[in-house]
Amino acid sequence: MSIRGKKVLVLGLSKSGIAAAKFAKKHGAIVYLSEGKYVDEENMYKVSDLKSLGINVEYGSHSDEFVDNAELVVSSPGIPPHSEIIKRIVAKNIPVISELELAYRECDIPFIIITGTNGKTTTTALTEHILAKSLKVKACGNIGQPPCNIADENLDYFICEASSYQLAMSPSLKPFISVWTNFTPDHIDWHQGLENYFKAKAKVFLSPQAPKYSVLNAKDEKLLEFSKKAEGEIFMFAGNVGENCCYEEDGKIIYKQNGKAEEIITLKECPLLGEHNYQNIMCAIICAKLTGVPNDLIKSAIMEFKAPAHRLEKIIEKDGITFYNDSKATNPEAAIVAIDSFNNTNVALIAGGRDKNTDLTEFCKSVNAHIKTVVLIGEATERFEQNLRANGFDNIIKAKTMESAIDKSIELKPDVVLLSPACASFDMFNSYEHRGEVFREYVLSRV
Repeated sequence: MSIRGKKVLVLGLSKSGIAAAKFAKKHGAIVYLSEGKYVDEENMYKVSDLKSLGINVEYGSHSDEFVDNAELVVSSPGIPPHSEIIKRIVAKNIPVISELELAYRECDIPFIIITGTNGKTTTTALTEHILAKSLKVKACGNIGQPPCNIADENLDYFICEASSYQLAMSPSLKPFISVWTNFTPDHIDWHQGLENYFKAKAKVFLSPQAPKYSVLNAKDEKLLEFSKKAEGEIFMFAGNVGENCCYEEDGKIIYKQNGKAEEIITLKECPLLGEHNYQNIMCAIICAKLTGVPNDLIKSAIMEFKAPAHRLEKIIEKDGITFYNDSKATNPEAAIVAIDSFNNTNVALIAGGRDKNTDLTEFCKSVNAHIKTVVLIGEATERFEQNLRANGFDNIIKAKTMESAIDKSIELKPDVVLLSPACASFDMFNSYEHRGEVFREYVLSRV
């Protein structure tokens, strides 16, 4: 259904909401944007900008005037499906979609969708970096900018980092390639259950939204099992599984298609650290091969790539200590991935923050295997300390601030100081980005 001449209601004055409203207006829709919260003076310019384009804007509530007679609703990922406003809209039988779905419906550019609990951003950034060597591509979604901002550009592919929120509200999105990096429990409240979280991501691997190619993690038991149901041509990574796969063998990353194997790059030539990053590289290699990028360009692009900020990002090596910022690790599973990247190394781990109250058993196992000292900060300190001690790890230091945690870590003279919090940031910082910036700036000032 074309949106031209239709009343489109956009929920939320978020980056994606603004993009959707402007895109819908440009494509001939009658656009209303409704923000449930009050808008402070600092953000009032956004309202003025939208109104200047002829977009109707309200804030502080979702009025009947804006909701009534809407023919399509584009909702922000921050609004869960069980919220009152979504219930009101669904009761009126008005379709609700994501901004991602809106872009997909209104343009002809094929999508490479990259989803998963962890690793999405690095995989998306690396895939864009490689494909850009020979194709016109842009990263979008949770990384970079909303798809609607670039949907009218002349591109060969969108490379879209897609959250479970976006996929849950994208009923017709049919990607060219769907990549699923891994699956661990997250966002349970929004989806109201783990199975709903899984189903939201699984949609773009199954009919009627099945892609041409499905790319799945062979080391993730749930995804390995799911590969038996997934549709499209199946490619597995992180394991020599089947005729189509990408895997590590004898220190080399091998790509295999229709049973024919070829070396792409050695692990020593890869600039990204850790098994999880090797898996991210494998995902990007599969996407590059399926879009026709030559091997020499794939290899050179990987070798010159730098990790995105806050994702096991190497800050500096000074006086025998290497500092890594992994502030994006906002849950134990993500922190485990970083922790397991270090073997036979004296590592001081800075962890803690706002506790998500997830099980810490596996986290404690990884700490025991790879970490010499844990420096705890934030609201989660007490529970993390109790769990670590209960699992036989006693080399624990507590700190009141990030700066103090860094100072205490440096005093230990370890090989590595790793910030990988395993917690949300909101007890002490505005976001995980803010937390990572504080870490980076203080480390650079200290060394």
